[in-house]
Amino acid sequence: MGLLSDPNRRQVLTNLVTRMNTPLCFLCYLAGITWFMGLAFEPFALRMYTSENAMGSTMVDENFVYGDRALSYSREFSGHGKKAGGMPVDWLVKTMTGLGLETHTQTFTRTLPFPDEIRERYMVKGTNVYGILRASRAASTESIVLSTPVEIRHNNQAGGLLLALASYFRGQIHWAKDIIFLFNEHDMIGMEAWLEAYHDVNVTDISSSVMQGRAGAIQAAITIEMSSDVVTSFDISVVGLNGQLPNLDLVNLFTSFCQKNGVLCTIQGKLPRTDGETLEGYVHSLNTMLMMVLKQGSGKSQGDHGLFLRYHIEAVTIRGINSFRQYKFDMVTIGKVFEGMVRKLNNLLERLHQSYFFYLLPSLSRFASIGYYMPAFIFLLLILLLKALDLWIKLLQVPVCPRDCVEEDVGPGFLSILTPVFICHAMGLALYYVPLLCQDTATDHFPVSETEAVVLTSIAIYVAGLALPHNTQRVLPIEMADCGWMTLKLISILYLALLLGCITLINFSLGFILAVTLVPAAALAQPVSHKMLNALFLLLMSPATVLMLCIYLYHELAEYPITLLECWQLFLQAIAESILDHHLYGSIVYPFIVFFVYPCWLLLWNVVFWN
Repeated sequence: MGLLSDPNRRQVLTNLVTRMNTPLCFLCYLAGITWFMGLAFEPFALRMYTSENAMGSTMVDENFVYGDRALSYSREFSGHGKKAGGMPVDWLVKTMTGLGLETHTQTFTRTLPFPDEIRERYMVKGTNVYGILRASRAASTESIVLSTPVEIRHNNQAGGLLLALASYFRGQIHWAKDIIFLFNEHDMIGMEAWLEAYHDVNVTDISSSVMQGRAGAIQAAITIEMSSDVVTSFDISVVGLNGQLPNLDLVNLFTSFCQKNGVLCTIQGKLPRTDGETLEGYVHSLNTMLMMVLKQGSGKSQGDHGLFLRYHIEAVTIRGINSFRQYKFDMVTIGKVFEGMVRKLNNLLERLHQSYFFYLLPSLSRFASIGYYMPAFIFLLLILLLKALDLWIKLLQVPVCPRDCVEEDVGPGFLSILTPVFICHAMGLALYYVPLLCQDTATDHFPVSETEAVVLTSIAIYVAGLALPHNTQRVLPIEMADCGWMTLKLISILYLALLLGCITLINFSLGFILAVTLVPAAALAQPVSHKMLNALFLLLMSPATVLMLCIYLYHELAEYPITLLECWQLFLQAIAESILDHHLYGSIVYPFIVFFVYPCWLLLWNVVFWN
């Protein structure tokens, strides 16, 4: 307090902040990047451990022997699916009823805001089939879900495995929770329809029939995807909608039973390494962690499990991989892995809550918790605070208006700053609403499809924002002083700091990606010398360019390089999918970018071209 109350000491502090501002910002940026890169180094990461006592891999003896039955079911499932042209509803109902399950169906319809050209659908109609195995040792107060998405020529083995597990579980007497075997059609749309009907809510405007049968409150869910009779490894997907993650104990449960049965398990398609302290091991862990960050930052669910997380249900998606590795595992071993997982979940006395919900995974044996990765973001956020303090000190040293101005002339200055803020956010509103409202008009006047019309209109509005510096200068009511750009930059920096701080609490990866790119662009934005150089750097750090860079980087990390033309096509596809994910499942990434991040970037663009 004495340092701030003493005028002389306060002056020394302000001089230090203004004089050393650029070196301090550079050191903070370097510290943030270095801290984040160090999270993948094995000695700095925490070793995986199970927090829930009931989740250990011991005290469970797996006896699943219905491997041949699973293969038989999968062949029948595939044959009836081809005859029906989709979900074999009648055969599933007959088979599951014959296994002694309480079987029900649920129909649903959903009209997309524009056609999904990748999956070739617009008017979606489907049927979900689910069977309930009632607990024999307890009331129907809790349940576990085993699900698989039904696709023609895909996932037939997963469907056969679920039926074989249902047949085997029917003969066991130790179940304390209901087990729901769910076959959902049209992947995540069918899953969303089932979850909304099960919890009696409607948040995405899906029309579905009334659910005829329910089990207890869902404690956990496992989605299985498998399209081969044998597998060489299992890959686990943990990233859910809006970057949500399941409890880490569920990941540990999967890893422990894979190790117990000798099955290889991977994350992001990468096998774990034992040389984590070497350079090669560190690079491998860093690539794995960066792939997770890029997936989580997209806000897109990496499987049907992502929709369960919205309802506070811990869930993962497990995919069976059949590659060219030497060791392959049959349906008996596969069934034992899932039997062990379900039996351990059956032992839970309460919901999973003791382990972490916020983490990054450089491998399946190490993790970085929120207390480890958050300082990297704080270092980047500190740059904005230092720049804001520097601008505030400079503004205090500059008179608000010339000495010969009158008091009435000071008032419109606030409106002069408010005008570009209002126009930039109006562009964000136009970017959100206009493409969907004008898709029919665009298809009538131009030779494009509805999807192309939405995507190209969005790009056109985005590019039109580059003209804002000239337009906003024309509507300013008075001529601004030199301190006008500093005031606008101060508002933009504080606004950006608030946005990044809020989104990082929800989706760390998205906040960190935006911080790495937008923070240096915001710190360097000013309408002085090298204006075009600053404009070019700001353009390279724009949300659209960052999306393209992330797409290119992800494919490089996945060891599947792409050309610039392929990157552009994936960029257009990503725009369409982000809009669909928002309207179909409630993803917040697209509205967050167009309502807040894009207008904030436009304010910085105005700062660079301030006259």
